[in-house]
Amino acid sequence: MKYTISIILLISLSGISIPQVFAEPPLAYEGRRLYVSYCQLCHGEEGKGDGALAKAMEISPADLTTTVRSRSDTILTKIITGNGRQTITGRDRHNLLSDAMPEWKDIFNETQVKSIIAYLRFMSNTKFKLMGDPQVGMQLYQKYCHVCHGVDGDGDGIMVNLIGISPMDHTNPNETNSLSNETIVQSILDGKGRFMPAWRGVLKQSDAEALVSYIRLLSH
Repeated sequence: MKYTISIILLISLSGISIPQVFAEPPLAYEGRRLYVSYCQLCHGEEGKGDGALAKAMEISPADLTTTVRSRSDTILTKIITGNGRQTITGRDRHNLLSDAMPEWKDIFNETQVKSIIAYLRFMSNTKFKLMGDPQVGMQLYQKYCHVCHGVDGDGDGIMVNLIGISPMDHTNPNETNSLSNETIVQSILDGKGRFMPAWRGVLKQSDAEALVSYIRLLSH
């Protein structure tokens, strides 16, 4: 047991034996970055329509934690970009939720729109808040976690075949949603089972919380 954990720690910390590989940020991760920069002022940190600019302008943006659930990706794309009309009522897409909703078609490309929608889906469906900075979490994940959990978080890291382990698939919401933020933090810091090493002393509480936030976004 101690020997196995030592191997994991050595490979994770040194990076000597593994080529540098970097994952494409998950859509919801990139979507959060765009949301914070462009949408949060009106729609608020949690998407409830209570942003600082909305209050100053005396407008009522949509509560995205509820309205997003009933709309398809196609509809949301039209709402965000302003391209196209609602097929049933014929109303302009960008005015469907609020008269103050701007058209973003000249700002966001197709991939960015998909990323924003992925983050909106996360906000409307998740049971857990992001407790740390996922940007820090992504950096830590690629440094310490990918050797077991994989570059993309799907549990296919280099250690899987090397020592015959089955790490959690962090891209599977059925697995991650069954665990609270606090439970995942404890597993990171204190270890779990035979092969999940304890990172306390290497990682701080805030580091573990950042990792949890990144893991949450990996499944969206």
